[in-house]
Amino acid sequence: MTSDGARGEPVIIDAVELTSDPDRWARFVASAHRILADLVAGGAALGWVAPPSFEEVSALLDDVVSAVRAGDASLRVAYVGHQPAGLGYWLRYARPTHRPHADLEKLAVDADAHGRGIGRALTAGLIADARRAGIEVLTLDARGDNANALRLYRTLGFSEYGRLPAFVAVGERRFDKVFYMLDLRSER
Repeated sequence: MTSDGARGEPVIIDAVELTSDPDRWARFVASAHRILADLVAGGAALGWVAPPSFEEVSALLDDVVSAVRAGDASLRVAYVGHQPAGLGYWLRYARPTHRPHADLEKLAVDADAHGRGIGRALTAGLIADARRAGIEVLTLDARGDNANALRLYRTLGFSEYGRLPAFVAVGERRFDKVFYMLDLRSER
């Protein structure tokens, strides 16, 4: 890790570096579980209604790393000091006609690290990885009340291409599901 991480600036690493040391990987999985479970417990829209179990997060990350090794995904992790402070990944669409496209599946930043540019740095790294992988269109969906995330995506060039009103139910509350895309074809 660079000296920036020691000074408190986020350091973004990829799955290859992360998995090169089994002990580091195991520590990361435990930290990722804590980050995701804490965010979901606080109401974050990350695909779970209740905080995920350690086993769910571990299996998910193992699947993502397998896809990375096959050239069908990217995983980026932000470290501040020696602690993971956020993670994000995209997965290539599996259908043959959709293979040039990928979906940004998760972007999660530890609540204690919000406002430090970690989400922007992670997303920028994932976009760069998508370009290198030949992805033509990177898509994502977000809950409509996640104004900070939606603003971040717009500033990075994503545009809204659809919305399902009141689609996401959390207890009695309803939220829009918003679809965003980044067309990378014009940058070739």
